[in-house]
Amino acid sequence: MTSVLIVDDDLLVRTGLRAILGAAPDLTVAGEADDGSEVVEAAVRLRPDVVLMDVRMPRLDGIQATRLLLARFTADPPRVLVVTTFANDEYVYEALQAGASGFLLKRARPEQIVEAVRVVARGDSLLFPAAIKKLAAAYARPDGGPAEAGLTAREAEVLTLMADGLSNVEIAGRLVLGVETIKTHVRNVLAKLGVRDRTQAVVVAYRKGFVRP
Repeated sequence: MTSVLIVDDDLLVRTGLRAILGAAPDLTVAGEADDGSEVVEAAVRLRPDVVLMDVRMPRLDGIQATRLLLARFTADPPRVLVVTTFANDEYVYEALQAGASGFLLKRARPEQIVEAVRVVARGDSLLFPAAIKKLAAAYARPDGGPAEAGLTAREAEVLTLMADGLSNVEIAGRLVLGVETIKTHVRNVLAKLGVRDRTQAVVVAYRKGFVRP
């Protein structure tokens, strides 16, 4: 079972998410919080696998809450899935920079919400390439290059395809390489960029100008 902590200041939203997630046979709602200021204490107590985090809350927003949460769990932290109203919300990009594994729109269909939780729970990233490109355009450096991070030409190529939202299998097909080879390149990219998942790699790639929006 994958346990989820729901964090949102809107009771109606929390109730809806609880009903949606509770109906999935492999998901369980560990608890709720109505503000980011409650996240760390709730996560320490409940040890959720995934935190569904509203990005805009009155006392402490989802960005700061994400930073505090990931700083508290130095080993095996819960995955943070940001929930927002607008795909082009600049707060979303800041939350991704803070360490969130992806974002989800509040108007998403129930089956999309359930699948999103499953995706981040298994360690994958939830990427929306078009939205992230638009968000990143305001932050990207025009003069960066992958060599700054010590990436090889092949690793830089793999990173670019990751930013386009391609899976390892799709990247392998595009580059005519084995999937295990691509997995090795991805691991190397994450290590060299100092990030823990694909979402963070893409955010860093745009922010430092390794990939152009």
